[in-house]
Amino acid sequence: KPTALHSVALALLCEMRGIAAMPATAALSRRAAAAPRALGRLFSSDASKSVTVTLDKPFEMYKMDDSPPMETTVTREELMSYYTDMFKMRRMEIAGDTLYKGKFVKGFCHLYDGQEAICVGIEAGCRKGDGLVTSYRDHCQQLARGDTVENVLKELLGKQGGCAKGKGGSMHMYKADAAFYGGNGIVGAQTPIGAGLAFAHKYKGDGGVAFALYGDGAANQGQLYEVTNMAALWKLPVIFVCENNQYGMGTATHRGSFDTAYYARGQYIPGIQVDGMNVLAVREACKYAMEYARQEGPVLIEMDTYRYHGHSMSDPGVTYRTRDEVSGVRSARDPVALVKGWLADKGLCSADELKAIEQGIRATIDKAVDTAKNAPPPPAAELYNDIYHLQGDLKPRKCNV
Repeated sequence: KPTALHSVALALLCEMRGIAAMPATAALSRRAAAAPRALGRLFSSDASKSVTVTLDKPFEMYKMDDSPPMETTVTREELMSYYTDMFKMRRMEIAGDTLYKGKFVKGFCHLYDGQEAICVGIEAGCRKGDGLVTSYRDHCQQLARGDTVENVLKELLGKQGGCAKGKGGSMHMYKADAAFYGGNGIVGAQTPIGAGLAFAHKYKGDGGVAFALYGDGAANQGQLYEVTNMAALWKLPVIFVCENNQYGMGTATHRGSFDTAYYARGQYIPGIQVDGMNVLAVREACKYAMEYARQEGPVLIEMDTYRYHGHSMSDPGVTYRTRDEVSGVRSARDPVALVKGWLADKGLCSADELKAIEQGIRATIDKAVDTAKNAPPPPAAELYNDIYHLQGDLKPRKCNV
């Protein structure tokens, strides 16, 4: 049976040799090293204008003497970028919902709407080349690491041109050229891979920090405790991120975990609890944790967040919680609306500008949906490719067909 050590070793091997464990076809551009990761673009010559934002919810710290700042400065350019990214992710996931209900999506489909601030905040805080691995709720990470909506939707629909050639589907997005080592269909199995990515950063001395994302439902997995032990022993520069969206499938956290203070469950590893619905809180926490991880080793961050959809599209999401609960969180804590409010309230963006951004994104999503629907399936020959590394002409043994 594979252990956490096997996964660490595999991740290290892939990182060191530049091997993609799953195929990723699109050769897409990387971001400039001087700029934070973000999908948005400049919208005004006044982009450098900055404002100070005071965070609403304090950070909860475990085994740390200080904390990230409760006030942060952000430019108009950054906020516009964050809003553009998050609104695009929201609309893409809504399109995924529609496509699934229309029976276009092949296999499972786990949507991320409600949790966008975590993805965008991590990308705003990390550096080019920092390793990232996550669970099967991975569409938005693929987009944030430089892929297109069209390619993400093609993969969802099992079409040629998807990031895994249409053979991976919703749970197996992958973009090794942007240090994104994919979604993972096995609950919690990505955490040892994240430690392996961190080992590679430390071995190469490149100053990188790896992020290993998992859900509250995976927080009780044994392999997580195996790998946090190894990460602490070796002082690996890894940040274990628990995306606590309050439900492990249909089980509320208090029913599935004796201790729901996930940020403090690393025992000997320091932790931070963060408002995962606030992109600036996520950004500042990640910057703080990365600085610590480079010097001292692993950190555990719990992102307090919420998912609007059910666990997957096969889960209506209202048998174990009420519609009023969902709408209440949406009205009080929505991460996309929060950034939109900052832009409007601080006079950084007019209503017409925001409307133009939203209309442009909706048009982009509609075009991507049409393109994905009309794309061809993978050619039959792809059935036998990507089974072995350096496969050459070797053909696997098949059943009679």
